[in-house]
Amino acid sequence: MLYVISLLSGGLFGLGLVLSGMINPAKVLGFLDLFGDWDPSLGLVMAGALAVYATGFWLWRKQHSQCVLGTDLPRVPAPMIDARLLLGALIFGIGWGLVGICPGPAIGLTGSLQWQAGLFVLAMAAGFWLVGRLTVAGSGKR
Repeated sequence: MLYVISLLSGGLFGLGLVLSGMINPAKVLGFLDLFGDWDPSLGLVMAGALAVYATGFWLWRKQHSQCVLGTDLPRVPAPMIDARLLLGALIFGIGWGLVGICPGPAIGLTGSLQWQAGLFVLAMAAGFWLVGRLTVAGSGKR
């Protein structure tokens, strides 16, 4: 059941990205061009998505202590801003700003069979793998 819900959620997310045009790197770069031909539509899409999510989460949390699948809802940890978070955010932001693609739309963009999308997804997967290896090496586990 978890896989079905995950697949449906991911499919709905992807459909929203496609319908809103957010898999188009030019649209993303237009949003990041604050001092040129700025396009606020990405911000509006993000604000709309956040409003829907926050309302649904608040209503669910108010009435239930378990998720739809019956497991307890996790506690929200206290925010922890450290050097690793800041460095990761910096790398993510630079990569996103250089090419106009972030991880969610990148998966959808691979359906267009553009080589740039494939290269981005490969680089993203390599980054995930590298972070996993560095995290394991740094924690002394394995």
